[in-house]
Amino acid sequence: MNHLLYAALATADRGWPVFPLRPGSKVNALHREDRCPGTGACAGRHAKPEQRATTNPDRIRTAWATRAYNVGLATGPAGLVVIDLDPPKPSDPPGTLSGTQILDALCRAMGEQLPPTFTVTTPSGGLHLYFAAPPGSKVRSNQDILGRHIDHRAWGGYVVAPGSATPTGTYTITNDRPVAPLPGWVHAKITEPPRIKATPIYPLVERPAGRRAAYASAALRNEEANVVGAPDGTRNKVLVRAARALGRLVASGDLDRMVVEEALSRGAEAAGLKPYEYRSAITSALNWSIRNNPATRRTA
Repeated sequence: MNHLLYAALATADRGWPVFPLRPGSKVNALHREDRCPGTGACAGRHAKPEQRATTNPDRIRTAWATRAYNVGLATGPAGLVVIDLDPPKPSDPPGTLSGTQILDALCRAMGEQLPPTFTVTTPSGGLHLYFAAPPGSKVRSNQDILGRHIDHRAWGGYVVAPGSATPTGTYTITNDRPVAPLPGWVHAKITEPPRIKATPIYPLVERPAGRRAAYASAALRNEEANVVGAPDGTRNKVLVRAARALGRLVASGDLDRMVVEEALSRGAEAAGLKPYEYRSAITSALNWSIRNNPATRRTA
């Protein structure tokens, strides 16, 4: 039996719908929308790969009888969320962390850990960590939410199934254990709404008025402005410094942490930083500042 046909059938036997990818490639082999014949699964309207993916062994044998297709796994219909951890790219600067290292750091910062689960090693040396999507949820595929070089594939996306191969190697199962449920903290992070981008406001929630409140509000505005105006090459350093400065006012009770996070996130986005660049930096800098400034609340 063609080993790629076997890989497609083995994947489908796990209950995960598959569709053909171009031989030796990660690219969908099915017809594009602009070339849709409007027949079969596409009768009425063009069907995307995840809608045409199947676990039917007869359909799979028919498809893979024509060419040695790689195997696409439709993660959404499979009920999966696959965390895709990539190594640094050749174009990345020296010292760039891999997706695995960044995810490990995130787990430590959150005080959490990932359960062992079904794992596939990719030809580039990355990892695909398979998790079962929470019942009733419809997680969308996205990238860089958990950090740089970390994508997650769910609805609207797919992964290359084990057994498929590219010129650089084969997708290989390296931990053939049952798929673990997606941890709740990961689900929360990949489905949380983006930081607000509304017109800046600086409320001090239930804080007393007076000189102290005015000082805290001014500090918030100034630090956000510092982040927005930070020159290239210094933005992350300025962001961390601003978060540590404002963290002292969170520790003293003069600022609300959520308000600080929103202001710094706005500033970081305005400065051109992406979520994976500023989210963890803000969190860790605020945590450090609050932990190292055990101030009691002072009133105006």
